[in-house]
Amino acid sequence: MAKAIIIGASSGIGRALAQVFAEQGYEVGLVARRFELLKELQQQLPTKSFIKQIDITHTSAAIAQLQSLIQEMTDVDVCVINSGIWLNNPECDWDKDRKTIEVNVVGFSAMANVALNYFLTKGHGHLVGISSVSACRGENYTPAYSASKAFVSNYLEGIRHRMAQENKKIFITDIQPGWVDTNMAKGQETFWMASARNAAVEIYSAIHKKRPHAYITSRWRLYAWLLKISPKWFYDRFL
Repeated sequence: MAKAIIIGASSGIGRALAQVFAEQGYEVGLVARRFELLKELQQQLPTKSFIKQIDITHTSAAIAQLQSLIQEMTDVDVCVINSGIWLNNPECDWDKDRKTIEVNVVGFSAMANVALNYFLTKGHGHLVGISSVSACRGENYTPAYSASKAFVSNYLEGIRHRMAQENKKIFITDIQPGWVDTNMAKGQETFWMASARNAAVEIYSAIHKKRPHAYITSRWRLYAWLLKISPKWFYDRFL
């Protein structure tokens, strides 16, 4: 039976994605800070599951705990790193920026490092990172968030480039969602909102097809294209 780990599985996209993987017959490893939510989710899944309470900002402990989970599951085929925070920060509060960097950059890369080294030892595997359409350009009131997601996308691209050059059977997928109906999006002016369930189904499809990159939902490809080609004056005034 195929096995997947979802880091950041207690709510939102991660929770929905764990459900989709289980529906497809995967045994799943559920990782998050909120243990009670993981226990609740575990009881709802149709396949065997494992839970591990991990705070990815405590990197030394988190690395050891993820390694322990992999050993407990005995084999892992897919690792999805979904953990991330979004903090509106118009006041340029350093504490908010620091928290964003600790989770989205430091915590992410620590977990990616564990997964990649495991897959290299195993000889094959699939690493998935949940980035954001925000990675395309710096954002006005959330500069640390957009910068952190650019880090995620570029980190994954760097790994993918290395795996291709070394002819490794390790697949890397960069998922860039737009607005998804989760707690992160509450109170924001949004458009093209997808449910967590629909987003998870599309993410699973991209993983199953071993796509290197996917916008979620696919219509966000148009918005990302507009962001990338817009000259500075247009971006500053209208986007």
